[in-house]
Amino acid sequence: MSAPPQTAGEPITDKKQLIAKLEAGCKPPEAYRIGTEHEKFAYRRADLKPLTYEGPGGIGELLLALQQFGWAAVHEGEKIIALKRASASITLEPGGQFELSGAPLETLHQTCDEVNSHLDEIKQVGEQFDIGMLGIGYQPKWPRDAIPWMPKGRYAIMKRYMPLKGTLGLDMMLRTATVQVNLDFASEADMVKKFRVGLALQPIITALFANSPFTEGKPNGYLSYRSQIWTDTDPDRCGILPFVFEDGMGFERYVDYLLDVPMYFVYRNGKYIDVAGQSFRDFMAGTLPGLPGEVARIGDWDDHMTTAFPEVRLKTFLEMRGADAGPWARICALPAIWVGLLYDGSALDAANDLIRDWSHEDHLRLRAEVPRTGLATEFGKTNVLDVAREVVSIARAGLKARGKKGALDADETGYLQILDAIVRAGRTPAEELLEAFHGRWGGNVDPVFEELAY
Repeated sequence: MSAPPQTAGEPITDKKQLIAKLEAGCKPPEAYRIGTEHEKFAYRRADLKPLTYEGPGGIGELLLALQQFGWAAVHEGEKIIALKRASASITLEPGGQFELSGAPLETLHQTCDEVNSHLDEIKQVGEQFDIGMLGIGYQPKWPRDAIPWMPKGRYAIMKRYMPLKGTLGLDMMLRTATVQVNLDFASEADMVKKFRVGLALQPIITALFANSPFTEGKPNGYLSYRSQIWTDTDPDRCGILPFVFEDGMGFERYVDYLLDVPMYFVYRNGKYIDVAGQSFRDFMAGTLPGLPGEVARIGDWDDHMTTAFPEVRLKTFLEMRGADAGPWARICALPAIWVGLLYDGSALDAANDLIRDWSHEDHLRLRAEVPRTGLATEFGKTNVLDVAREVVSIARAGLKARGKKGALDADETGYLQILDAIVRAGRTPAEELLEAFHGRWGGNVDPVFEELAY
């Protein structure tokens, strides 16, 4: 989630300003970039317990130590809660999950170089403090009340509000981790097409990357429990957006959706003001009950956009949000499949043809069943595995057509190899973990901290 928000900017006097904010994301294909974000759980190697923020070897010290690599501290009050370097940042999720929000890069080769550089820095600091990093979609061992909260004001507001809207919101905050990619669009029509493909195929990606089968040391009955958790977090701001597939979808329609998403906070003078459940429309009118007389500014809109959590999120780019976090070798595969699908015109057309006739009921069924049954989920006369094979094939063709050369590679298709192996075997990563748990791990989840460590 975001570092402290910025509230500078002009007052919002017309909805057209909000539409223009999204329109400003349009750019020619030669300016398209790839922004990859990935989260991981920090833990003490000595006892596999989570890190507190304070104290020796805590997250505060970890952030301080990472500054040796040129990262600049971002403070909230007196505490470091994020780091910035050029166009990239390191931020903290509520339970101390470390997130690298990567710079917008031109190729997947550059993305993986960035990932590997981050790994090297994390490993150096980890050795200093005897800290490990775990790549998995849901914390496999710790109970929720054992996880320390990070000292960020927005999290305190969300902590109070989440239980009012669903039963699993606090688990989402403290015990989930994801990898996502942010991608560009050329026009409003291109955005709509990519949004529809992204939203429809998100359950297929969830199945391919399913990697969260344990809760508190035992199998939880799901392959992607992280994905399941989002179904009972907050219906006002999560899930599939049926209007995306309707006539009239565009920037204005998404703005209308966001205006109806209840607020969490307003940031003023270095402090978060709790306005959870109140209306941004009232804020624009100067009648917000929690801040009477104050009028929303463009910076407030930027903050508000970060508090909606659909499976695909629109800003001045599109965020693909359906994948569980995983081990280092799997990170580059997530941007690879989406870049292959969305950044080549022929591949995008093929993906759009694939999902064109899927009904709203199809979307709902996939969203409901994939977290439990993954690639084996039945879908019409076939199953998700067959769809996934076709999706990976389309993505490969898209990456080949892009023809982006690396130092040792003719194109970017090599980053799909790990997904090739998954669809060839027909088994999700979570099923591999479950087999290990019931077999060579002897019913003990602790080995996951070694096998999926960065």
